[in-house]
Amino acid sequence: MKTFDAAIIGGGISGLVAAIDLARGGKSVVLFEKAGQLGGRAISVKKNGAIFDMGSHAIIKGGALYEIFQDLGIRMEGGSPGTNVSFLWNNKVTHMFKFILSRNLSWSGKMEFIKFFKILTRFDADSVPAISLRSWAEQEFNDPMTRHIIYAMLRTNSYAAAIDHQMAGPALRSVARTTKKNSIVYIQDGWITLVDQLYEKAVRSGVTIITGKNVTEIKHDGAVRQLKFADGQEMDITHVIAATPPEVTFKLLSDGGSRSITNWKEQARVTKAATLTLSLKHLPAPDHFAVLGLDQPVYFINQSKFTRLSEDGTSVVNLTKSNGTGVADPKADERFLEQMLDLIQPGWRKEVVARQYLPNITVAYDFMHLGREDRFPGPDVPEIAGLYVAGEWATHGENLADAAAASGRRAARRAITDIEAVRKSGQKTLLL
Repeated sequence: MKTFDAAIIGGGISGLVAAIDLARGGKSVVLFEKAGQLGGRAISVKKNGAIFDMGSHAIIKGGALYEIFQDLGIRMEGGSPGTNVSFLWNNKVTHMFKFILSRNLSWSGKMEFIKFFKILTRFDADSVPAISLRSWAEQEFNDPMTRHIIYAMLRTNSYAAAIDHQMAGPALRSVARTTKKNSIVYIQDGWITLVDQLYEKAVRSGVTIITGKNVTEIKHDGAVRQLKFADGQEMDITHVIAATPPEVTFKLLSDGGSRSITNWKEQARVTKAATLTLSLKHLPAPDHFAVLGLDQPVYFINQSKFTRLSEDGTSVVNLTKSNGTGVADPKADERFLEQMLDLIQPGWRKEVVARQYLPNITVAYDFMHLGREDRFPGPDVPEIAGLYVAGEWATHGENLADAAAASGRRAARRAITDIEAVRKSGQKTLLL
């Protein structure tokens, strides 16, 4: 096979960002994706003229993904929902401001709700100690309903549903960005438009992309030496970015090979969700376009109110149930989502043009939590020279897609530094 400065395993957002950055840095790079198409969980599908993402995806202005895509020249066309959200509480949908002014919140609760948003406007994540979301909320707020609202906002932002484990600072910083005007962007024609642009940018930058190619082993002797493939081929390489979940990276090192990767795998808390996306002829309750569950772990959004996601004007809506890190029953989750839709959009069943139910899908392979010894995994793997990791799980404080893009850029920049150091040293690898 042709020789390259670096290889990337995985063609999701993190792998594509890393590939482009390496190529822009003057390095020859090849990307391998075992599936037949690129994009990972950022792919979209078309059903009866409607475009469905894998759940409800949005870009947050000011986040790492937004800034990196701007730097790469990726167009992010779409619309923003503003802050006109409703709450679902006790099987009833109520507009947020009406809910806050009602007896659902005591007078002190109302004041604490205002206090929370004031905190977010001037939030400094670095000032928050390494404590859980629950510990932070209970220190700051006394009213139980105020805490319900805070926990619901945090759950919807990350899907983690782990207030006793998730670190407060990074989670709150991500939520703080969403409270700014027009900060949330739902992408026109689906996230596949972003993947297509990343592909085009990568190819024009000189990246070699090979889909349907399954890497089965990263061979090393303390430094990366070779990749092995399912078809029996082998490729000599000294710098590899594994844009894969920690469990997959662990398996690619057939001998274990890395205490760090072993720890990242064993300490990971995988976040799951069940999501139901529908194309509806008409919206029975058009005012209920964004609904946050307070006593149920759900979030509903009519994305078509803000951006185009269908060819014929049907409304594409999504309802997601956060399963956190627990075990879920797919059939029970589907029934639950349908029942929640009966409350949010009564009569929706007769309006369905197309539907997509994704049970217990992986949202993130890890997040910043108190049980993670290495708060900032990667980009390099300490025990193996020339091996780097990327993916939303390798977060350094970013959230979901922001973490995917940021980790891809971190890995690429570290690899570029190491490649140049090897060339200057006259050695084959950084391993002495």
